Amino acid sequence: MSLPKFAKIKQKFQVESIKDIAETISEQFTHEKADEKIKPGMEIAITVGSRGIANIPLIVKSVANEIKKRGAIPFIIPAMGSHGGATAEGQIEVLNGLGVTEESTGCEIRSSMDVVEIGKTSAGIPVYIDQHAYNADGIIVMGRVKPHTDFKKDIESGVLKMASIGMGKHKQALALHTHGIKGIRDMMPEVGKVAIRNSNTLFGIAIVENAHEETTIIEAINPDQIEERERELLKQAFVLMPSLPVDEMDILVVDEIGKNYSGTGMDTNIIGRIRVLGVEEPKKPRVKYVIASNLSEASHGNALGIGLADLTTKRLFEKIDLKTMNENVVTSTFLDRAKIPIVLDNDQEALEAALRANWGVASIEARIVRIPNTLHVGELFVSEVIFNELKAKDNIEVLEDLHEMKFDVDGYFLPM
Repeated sequence: MSLPKFAKIKQKFQVESIKDIAETISEQFTHEKADEKIKPGMEIAITVGSRGIANIPLIVKSVANEIKKRGAIPFIIPAMGSHGGATAEGQIEVLNGLGVTEESTGCEIRSSMDVVEIGKTSAGIPVYIDQHAYNADGIIVMGRVKPHTDFKKDIESGVLKMASIGMGKHKQALALHTHGIKGIRDMMPEVGKVAIRNSNTLFGIAIVENAHEETTIIEAINPDQIEERERELLKQAFVLMPSLPVDEMDILVVDEIGKNYSGTGMDTNIIGRIRVLGVEEPKKPRVKYVIASNLSEASHGNALGIGLADLTTKRLFEKIDLKTMNENVVTSTFLDRAKIPIVLDNDQEALEAALRANWGVASIEARIVRIPNTLHVGELFVSEVIFNELKAKDNIEVLEDLHEMKFDVDGYFLPM
């Protein structure tokens, strides 16, 4: 089978980023009058989730340093629902995979799946928070504000989600996911508000990234302003988020999926697939076939999101830890996302299979895009047809001209 030629391009996004993260965080602590809230000897919990947030070790270290400056003792709690196999040890491993360690941040990690019930929502949903957070003298709830991969609303991923499913651990995740999409879309914000109101939360820290996955906003928010401010920041995050350079594709190759790139392994906003009962599929981008090539080491075998692909490789399949993945997907109740697609021996066979199923399109004319993962889509490969559409655009830089795509001796793409 004749394969099309590919070119490597770079998308140029209009972006700004924070130049000095430590200084920005220091300014935010001053703005939120941290001296009045943090007193010497206090133990302060900092929430850290399982997402691949840019500069997260430095952000956590800078927050911890501001706490230390005021004579208090910072510590980290993993705030990630059922991730890490829903075990305390597994959640520490997830943090380590993100570079968040006691050495890199300068503060202790206290990991436990034990929670305390601190209230109920108006609908009677119990609200839990991590035992260590409950016992702390103060909590700083930190999270990235971004479009959610499961639904669309005015509150999606952010500080309130971290306060609810994050701090509430596996037990809170179960309590919300039992209600399906309604649980995380409609009930989650109120759970987060109750958790913040009924705990020793000092303030939230919202992080927003630009299209190059760079930190562009870090903002400390007073607890009673979190909901309103998060709505505003979400609008900014939508404007800043990256996308693929075309809307129509025959095949999208994702070199690596994983929890460190997206909670769904592949960001549904990037690939145009959600696959949750009761949620409308995105109108764009439109991809006929998605190939998932590999699983990140940082995912520790959790291949949730593999069900968003149509084809995968033996390499990825053999890395799956079914117990870890199934615990996560059953907790979420979005079972389609762990369905195993067609497994081929390698990338070459997967690509050829997708091309055979690409009805009425000659293989050399196929519209193919290859990305390293759904978090980093600035640099990517595109097939000749797409390249000819894009090469003259002002926001496209050609890194490598058209050439034959090469595979290694095992039939896998050479690293990007």
